[in-house]
Amino acid sequence: MKLHKETAEKTLYDYQEEDLHTIFKYLYENGDNSNLLYQLPTGGGKTVVFSEIAKRYIARTNKKVIVLTHRIELSQQTSRMLNGFGVKNKIINSEVKEWQDQDEFMCFVAMVETLNNRLQEEKVEINNIGLVIIDEAHYNSFRKLFKFFENSVILGVTATPLSSNIKLPMKDNYKKLIVGESIESLIQKKFLAKANMYNYDVSLQNLKLGISGDYTVKSSDELYGNHSMLNKLVSAYTEIGKGTKTLIFNNGINTSRYVCETFKKAGYNIRHLDNKNNATERKEILKWFKETPDAILTSVSILTTGFDEPSVETIILNRATRSLTLYFQMIGRGSRYLPHKEEFNVIDMGNNVARFGLWNAGIDWQEIFHFPDFYLENIKNDEEIEREFVYEMPADLRAEFANSTDIDFDIKAEYKKSFANGEKSKLVLEKSIQQHAKICVENSEDVFDARILAKKLKEEIKYRVRQYSYCIMNNTKNYKEWLEEDYERKLRSKISKMFAAKM
Repeated sequence: MKLHKETAEKTLYDYQEEDLHTIFKYLYENGDNSNLLYQLPTGGGKTVVFSEIAKRYIARTNKKVIVLTHRIELSQQTSRMLNGFGVKNKIINSEVKEWQDQDEFMCFVAMVETLNNRLQEEKVEINNIGLVIIDEAHYNSFRKLFKFFENSVILGVTATPLSSNIKLPMKDNYKKLIVGESIESLIQKKFLAKANMYNYDVSLQNLKLGISGDYTVKSSDELYGNHSMLNKLVSAYTEIGKGTKTLIFNNGINTSRYVCETFKKAGYNIRHLDNKNNATERKEILKWFKETPDAILTSVSILTTGFDEPSVETIILNRATRSLTLYFQMIGRGSRYLPHKEEFNVIDMGNNVARFGLWNAGIDWQEIFHFPDFYLENIKNDEEIEREFVYEMPADLRAEFANSTDIDFDIKAEYKKSFANGEKSKLVLEKSIQQHAKICVENSEDVFDARILAKKLKEEIKYRVRQYSYCIMNNTKNYKEWLEEDYERKLRSKISKMFAAKM
């Protein structure tokens, strides 16, 4: 890819130059009071683009620029990037009460809460601000500062132009959205790595939505902290990501700690990180993660922004989310391209791919920006996702049934037949049990081997029972659990009878 526009220390790619041209053209044509939103995928270089914007804006207008972030790490990273572009800047942090040297700087970087407090207290007054750049603009905490910059141009920058608060859409604060390069295009041009997506069927109907519109930590901990899910997670990692540098995202601290304990018992090199770790501990853990090839780091959302470790090879979404932004942020942590890393793995344990689509699929950001309610109302609910899921037996398990030519059984189709013939619905499960018993017997030397094989069908049994419960419109948790236990008991009995008949 050809490089354009060299500065003393930094370079821009031509797609970034094209976006810069579009942004400045809009600002030139629409005056000083135009709020503009710019979208570019995680890994596309948003900080690089707005650092160059700051540099050019100062040179052209001789007005000052302020960059707003929502985390201290982002403020520090942004300040370093601006310095790399030759933009001398000052960070407004908690140590800044009053200062007399603001005339020495044309650019400032501030956390939103810190700056808001200083402005409210009238401890800080920044003169001649022409441009306000808002990083991660989808967070609504920035809105409170708009009143202080009514005569400035506001440029919001985000990978996902969808407000974190559905009641406060971004179109209310920004007049226009400029969409940058797509994820698929950046993959084709080798700026981003290709994601290999793996989905595991998870029943989420016990999860509860909180006032934020996303799943509660409590209900997530209850689901993802149980032994069944923890074992499924370890199996998924072993099957797909074993030996790779891995990030595991969870919704609750308790879940993350359980994950850490479970992986340690399985012999894997793992550590846990959350916002209760102090700065020294966090630095040491991240250093270990960077330097350890097979490191696994389990955490809660603390690493979704402001964290950059290009060598990450596997991302595990050990949680469900209704947030499109969070979905892209989590996967984006593994998307950095390296000469020896053209691909990375994404293991989805929360039906997120079914909810939002593939990470690299085309998205109409203009439609989401202008009609966010329509988009949010049409996100698939968990029951829809689960109804559409089709179970596929893992290859290693299928190999254990090598003597059987047909291992499939369509619960829905069999139910329709039984219903049309006026038969009892329970006959469907009896046929399913017969088919499972048959393939277990066909691939075993004795009843004990067959029962061991039957235990390995637990996931498929859960799937078949769930499909049956949809058919008869009784989808309660207790009923499904009873059906599963009854199915397994009858399967063991059927296997015993089939072997007895052989003798």
